[in-house]
Amino acid sequence: MDQKDESFYALSDTGQVERLLTTIEFSKALMSAYDMQTLLSAVLERIKAIIPARNWSLLLIDPQTRELYFAVVTGVSPEKVKHIRLKPGEGIAGTVAQTGQPIFIPDADEDPRFSARVDTSTGFDTRSIIALPLNVRGEVIGVFEVVNVEDEKFFREKYLPHLSILADYVAIAVDNVRNLQKLEARTFIDEVTGFYNTRYLIHELDRLIPELISRGEPFSVVFFDLDNFKSVVDGYGHLRGTRVLGQVARVIHALLGPDDSLVRYGGDEFLILMPRRSQAEALEITRHLRRTLNQAAFLQDEGLQIKVTASYGIATVPEDATDREQLLLIADKAMFGSKARGRDRIMVGRDMVPVEN
Repeated sequence: MDQKDESFYALSDTGQVERLLTTIEFSKALMSAYDMQTLLSAVLERIKAIIPARNWSLLLIDPQTRELYFAVVTGVSPEKVKHIRLKPGEGIAGTVAQTGQPIFIPDADEDPRFSARVDTSTGFDTRSIIALPLNVRGEVIGVFEVVNVEDEKFFREKYLPHLSILADYVAIAVDNVRNLQKLEARTFIDEVTGFYNTRYLIHELDRLIPELISRGEPFSVVFFDLDNFKSVVDGYGHLRGTRVLGQVARVIHALLGPDDSLVRYGGDEFLILMPRRSQAEALEITRHLRRTLNQAAFLQDEGLQIKVTASYGIATVPEDATDREQLLLIADKAMFGSKARGRDRIMVGRDMVPVEN
């Protein structure tokens, strides 16, 4: 009898129907999740009602590094495992991820594939492991592990079919959320520069401003506009003008911190979002940006030496504004104030204080 036949007959046993119905309801909850946090919370809450195991974990493969990380864990503190990454082939989970085959181990210490690195980091004592791959379209995207079940034979007979179904549903749900995230990310990207667009700007401002105000943390934005950029387009053409915009964006972005975001507002106007940066910090960074941009030359790969400058306006939450509209308006006015004073300048805040270059 193959594994599918065993699963069928196991599901036909008394009491299994109720758990199967619960599993189906769980799958509906997973399919309705549109973000990873909601999905993982649903996994954590619902699996407890289906699988009688105190120690289990859901590990997902990072698409960039191909390493496994703990997305959901019970039995140990999530803080103890949040920085742990397992390489393909490392330990039981790494082996399942690499081979795509389930592994059942009654005695972990006797299996050479077992790695004690997680136990050493957490203080946990792994005795037995049931590990299943999460497969989507022939690709393993994660591993579901149940650890230290009291009666492994009973668990495998009564609950393994449900666990297999759950693993399939979780895999599909994770894949759906990741695809949705990719789609949303594309809608936030400016096609000219490859950085963020105004849709992202509105989304992030509406998210960050209330959050940072509630925490008592500052949030600065820098509005800047390239000076006399029309002369670049008139002199070198629209195609080269577009290339210059892309190169300018890359120069600016290279000087920003990991939490800062560069947004193309439209035309030759840009915004920089600087969460948790005070006005003084934003001004220091903007001065550095201005000096770097003024020293740069663009389209050198075409034998040209195009030079550009910009005018800058800075506004900060909460001293200048406490909502998106006012914050953008004040930064915009400060930027236009810089242009009015001769361009290639920086002005700060609601009072449009000029900064000495």
